[in-house]
Amino acid sequence: MTIAIWALATYSIVATAIHLGSILIATSKCRKPRSVFRPAESQTALGLLGLTRYLRRTGRRATRARDCTDAPSDAAGVSLVRPVCGMENYIEDTLRSAFHLDYPRYEIIFCATSAHDAAVPLVRRLIAAHPHVAARLLIGNETISDNPKLNNVCKGWRAAAYDWIVMADSNVLMPRDYIERLLAAWRADTGVVSSPPAGGRPQGFWAELECAFLNTYQLRWQYTSAAIGLGFAQGKSMLYRRSQIEQAGGIRLLAAEAAEDAATTKVVRDLGLRVRLVDAPFEQPLGYRSAGEVWAAGPAFGQHGCARRDLVWRRSRARARSRLASEPQIARRLDAA
Repeated sequence: MTIAIWALATYSIVATAIHLGSILIATSKCRKPRSVFRPAESQTALGLLGLTRYLRRTGRRATRARDCTDAPSDAAGVSLVRPVCGMENYIEDTLRSAFHLDYPRYEIIFCATSAHDAAVPLVRRLIAAHPHVAARLLIGNETISDNPKLNNVCKGWRAAAYDWIVMADSNVLMPRDYIERLLAAWRADTGVVSSPPAGGRPQGFWAELECAFLNTYQLRWQYTSAAIGLGFAQGKSMLYRRSQIEQAGGIRLLAAEAAEDAATTKVVRDLGLRVRLVDAPFEQPLGYRSAGEVWAAGPAFGQHGCARRDLVWRRSRARARSRLASEPQIARRLDAA
């Protein structure tokens, strides 16, 4: 009985230490925003309230002054590849944010599977309203995997004008220094730079729940894994050097897993490289969420039934990515077609 009590006490102490340590690591990556992003007005009583509020208000974080070995130059061209599929909350804000970046040399490639997608008129309107930004819309679908997102973006990957490619989801709100912050995290041993989403602008109880999950569980454990050298990618924002992936076998390698971010993590580790994270996460404005959207497995939205990445889907992907933290390097790759 005494041994059992001591074992339970030891476990509790270790678990508490890990728990608190992960919170400290996550909060060290964030501070109150200096940007114009609107903070959420309501507060949640779920999860770790203080951390949720703190991370939800994350905007821009001052870049730490330090030497960056083999960091890309400011003049390096960057291609932003953004898949769209239906209309989402705040989609006009998130897509427009890509047109207002401070980076001097970049292009935007929007990808849609159909000309009839509900988001296509919005994309075309934004492109027309910003003629000074190199932007285009590619329509079509190439089935290279069971992952609809990967099938959608592969045409953008191939059409990109630059070696540096950022895959960014349509619901990522990009700060003006978005590209600079991704590039600043690159090192000589890097295979991909990623960022977890920081949930913001929740409306209603269920959106608060999703926000609590994103900002207390997923975000802090991803930063904790990265802090001990076991970082894994998150598909919201991923910066690649295309030449690295092409030398390894091409974009089809990302079809090795159901999620392209999990496949990216495996490919990068197989190359002997590391996954790195930006110093502070980028915002994902949530808006209103219903109970069904949060809990149902893959509910549909929009006239074409695009799958919403709800909480259950994120939890499944998070568990898959978390397992990567302890996996050895993969021993196989897909054959390039």
